[in-house]
Amino acid sequence: MRLPPPLLMVLVGLLMALLATFSPSLAWPLTLRVALGVLLALLGLALALAGLLHFRRARTTFDPLHPERASRLVSWGIYRFTRNPMYLGMLCLLFGWALYLAAPLAWPGPLVFVWLMNRWQIAAEERALQQLFGEDFLRYQARVRRWL
Repeated sequence: MRLPPPLLMVLVGLLMALLATFSPSLAWPLTLRVALGVLLALLGLALALAGLLHFRRARTTFDPLHPERASRLVSWGIYRFTRNPMYLGMLCLLFGWALYLAAPLAWPGPLVFVWLMNRWQIAAEERALQQLFGEDFLRYQARVRRWL
């Protein structure tokens, strides 16, 4: 996939907003939708930032379009719990957006994001990391889940 994951997240979010205009809104109080949406967005930002900081500390690339440029396998910190904290953070942002929109037609958006990421982005990254890091990556992959 040659589309940066943050751009994919934005496109999915825009699609969710468009679909929400064709869907009846759930009768949830705005304050609840905003509070839950902001909470999930903050969690998402924290996850993504933690992943990014670990890559910076390891002095390796975090460019998702060129995983073959990785110089080190990062498997500590947040990466002990998820192999993709930045993508998990984006997913949290989309779930927060879905809660805010409160429109049933918007709710599949985060699932579409996961499907697209698994199919095109993460699979390619995992192939590149396996080629780069061999058995170390395979052990890490067996120990830590892709998302959660």
